[in-house]
Amino acid sequence: MTDKEYRVRAVRCDHLTEDEQVYQALRRATDPLDRSWDVLTRAKRITVKFNQAWAPERRVVMDGQSQELVSEKVARAVLRLLRERTRANIACVEISTGMRYPAQFESFMTLLPVLREFDVPVIDGNRPPMRVCQVPGGGSMFKQYTLPSCVVDTDAFISVSKLKNHRFMGVTACLKNLFGLPPLEPLGRYRGYFHHFMRLPNVLVDLGQMARPALNIVDALVTQAGSEWHGQGRVSDTLIAGDHVIATDACAVHLMGYDTRADWPTEPFGSDNNWLMIAERCGFGTARLEDVDFRSEVQAPIGQFFREEWVPRARQISWRRTMSQQALYYRDHPEEFAQYAGEYMLLQDRQVVWHSRDSNPGQSRTALSAQNEDSGMWMKYVDPDEAEGEHYEVYERALSHLDELGL
Repeated sequence: MTDKEYRVRAVRCDHLTEDEQVYQALRRATDPLDRSWDVLTRAKRITVKFNQAWAPERRVVMDGQSQELVSEKVARAVLRLLRERTRANIACVEISTGMRYPAQFESFMTLLPVLREFDVPVIDGNRPPMRVCQVPGGGSMFKQYTLPSCVVDTDAFISVSKLKNHRFMGVTACLKNLFGLPPLEPLGRYRGYFHHFMRLPNVLVDLGQMARPALNIVDALVTQAGSEWHGQGRVSDTLIAGDHVIATDACAVHLMGYDTRADWPTEPFGSDNNWLMIAERCGFGTARLEDVDFRSEVQAPIGQFFREEWVPRARQISWRRTMSQQALYYRDHPEEFAQYAGEYMLLQDRQVVWHSRDSNPGQSRTALSAQNEDSGMWMKYVDPDEAEGEHYEVYERALSHLDELGL
């Protein structure tokens, strides 16, 4: 045995195998996770977040398995394990973009047949009840967020993700899966408010610290290279499970063949900062494999992975600098924006180019910045009390890093 604080297991599992073999493989991966099961077996309520919501016509399948979302085989194995080893009431929470409420909600839940099979209700996270939650330690990006109550008013939370490259985050796994928790309009915010240069990796760490998944499972039977959507399918024949979301993701990033301690602009973190390192600096988990009790039946890399570049590097560098400058200008000159109190605004070159009480601009920031495409646009909710508690030192660090790199 080992006294290392975190434990992760990766097991080999043929993506073409039957449900029973997938269940046995997942059981092999999760059995050693004593800390996870200690929490789960004592829980009266368990909330699960699967990476599953997507338009039916846009789903991609490879060898009969979901390529971009958690497969039915893995979901079935997860719920079977929970039913066998716990007595908790289990619920699944989900938020999905791109649908027309409420008629399309169930049709976007790709795992609905499996959830019904195990009598697990699906909670629409865009609907009340919700809670304003404080981030432990004050947060990395903001000090508080609005979340569905079932995320925090539960005895144990579980993240079940798909392993893929992500054009913005480099890799998407159990932590990125939590980006599907903050509600959208009208009770929440436009997704782009958080999916923003410098903000997103820090927001993910904040979400991880609030949800604190007791069990983290990565479906890597079939994976995807290039991007999170419309990428290139890979057969990886792997399942990963861990007792801490950051340690689990670090092992997943390693198995993809990447350096877990690399950071922007080193791949796969070529668009934004490494969330593993941010979490480690916050004292939330580790990006160091030597600090993890990690045992694997598979060898890295489990596939040929790469990240598609979504914007030219020179423009990306300019956006990081100019967005950070806009954020710091706003911090230092709040009186100039008092007239927009209670509204969202986009700030570019110290000018407000859009503002509204609705957080969704209705078009991309790229389109709105057409007159000066290399100057980044920073979005902000104008609140004289700054209740969300944005950490502007994130932007100071970004500018310092650019200067250190001579960019």
